[in-house]
Amino acid sequence: MIYDFCIIGGGIVGLATAMELLKRQPTASLLLLEKESSLARHQTGHNSGVIHAGIYYAPGSLKAELCKLGAQATKEFCTEHGIKFDVCGKLLVASTPLEVERMKALYERSQLNGMKVERLDADELQRREPNIVGLGGLFLDATGIVDYRQICETMARVIQQQGGEICLNKAITAIKENPDSVTVSSADSHWRAKKLVVCAGLQSDRLATLAGIKIDHQIIPFRGEYFRLPASKNHIVNHLIYPIPDPDLPFLGVHLTRMIDGSVTVGPNAVLGLSREDYKKFSINWRDVAQYASFPGFWKTIWQNLGSGSVEMKNSLFKSGYLEQCRKYCPSLNIEDLLPYEAGIRAQAVMRDGSLVHDFLFAETSRMLHVCNAPSPAATSAIPIGSMIAKRILNRG
Repeated sequence: MIYDFCIIGGGIVGLATAMELLKRQPTASLLLLEKESSLARHQTGHNSGVIHAGIYYAPGSLKAELCKLGAQATKEFCTEHGIKFDVCGKLLVASTPLEVERMKALYERSQLNGMKVERLDADELQRREPNIVGLGGLFLDATGIVDYRQICETMARVIQQQGGEICLNKAITAIKENPDSVTVSSADSHWRAKKLVVCAGLQSDRLATLAGIKIDHQIIPFRGEYFRLPASKNHIVNHLIYPIPDPDLPFLGVHLTRMIDGSVTVGPNAVLGLSREDYKKFSINWRDVAQYASFPGFWKTIWQNLGSGSVEMKNSLFKSGYLEQCRKYCPSLNIEDLLPYEAGIRAQAVMRDGSLVHDFLFAETSRMLHVCNAPSPAATSAIPIGSMIAKRILNRG
C-alpha cells in the first residue's frame, strides 16, 4: 500500500498537521508514526501548559500572527471537544527600573500587535496580586492554561475518526525518497507514501540527515528545570506571573504558572542539556554530547552567551540562586517551597555560525517536508502551524 501522506512525529505539531491534511483531503490515506509508546512524550508533554497571547513577538511577524490565531484555535478546539482550560490571564512584573523601561517597549509592541494589554502601577499590581511585588506590570487577560497532552490525545482520536492510522513504538531507521514515493523504515516494518512530513522536534536534524538532506544547523538540547510549590501555596497567585524578559535572551525567565490541575509550578531556567530525551538531572547521553561538541556552531553560541549561561548553570546547581529569581517578585517563597518537578527539554536549532534559530526552518524536497524548527510557542500555535504545513505540502502537487 502507498499512503497519500506519512507523518513522522506524535507531538502536537505532527498531530495538528495530520488533522489538517485529513480536513483538507477527507478521502486521503494517512499514517502517523511515533517512536515512543505514547503521544506527546517530549516537548509537548513537558511544557508549562500556557496558551500564550503573543505579546513578545515582532508586530506583523509570522510568529505573532500564528500565536494570535493559535490561541483562539486552541480555545475553540478545547470548547468543541470538552477539554478543560482556564483563561486566567497573565501579569508581567517589572522589578527594576531597567525592567520598567523594557515594559514600556513591550507595551508599545503589544499595541502595534493589536493586543488588549493593561498597564498597572505598583499599587494596582499589589491590589490584584497581594503576594507579588514590583514597580509595575502588564496584564493580558487572554492568556490561558490547558493540558496539552489531553489536546494531543483528542487530536489523535479525531485523526483516527477521519480514517488516519497511528502507529506507536516505531523508531525510524531509514528514509529513502524515490521518484514516485518515499519509503520509511523501522526495525521491523516498511511503509511507502506519496508525501512525507517530518515533525520530529528533538530528533529533527537527525531525521533530515537520515533522509539524505544536507543541513547547516544542529539541535542543541536546553533543559528547562521546574519546581512545584506545596499544595498549601496553590492560591499564592491569581494569574500567571512572568518577569519582564530580557530582549537579548531567547528564554522568558523563571515564572509562576498556575496549572490546569490546580497546582503551581516555578520555572523554567535554561541550561545546556547533556541528553536530548532523558529528563533526570545530571543524566548524560554521550552520543548527544559528542554530536554537539563536534559542531562548530555549538562553541560559538556558548561563547556568545557565556555570561547568562553561567548564571543559569549556577542557579541549576544551587537552589538558592534559583529561589532568588522568584523572590524578586514573590518574596514570600522559601527554599522549602521548591519541590521536585519534571524538567522539559527544548530543541534549540543552532546554525553553524552560532546563531540561534528563532523562526521556522524547513528542509524540503519534491516529496518531503522536514520541520527543522518550530519556534516557541509551538504548542499554542500548533493548529495554524499544522494548517501552514499542510498548505505548503499540498501546494507542491
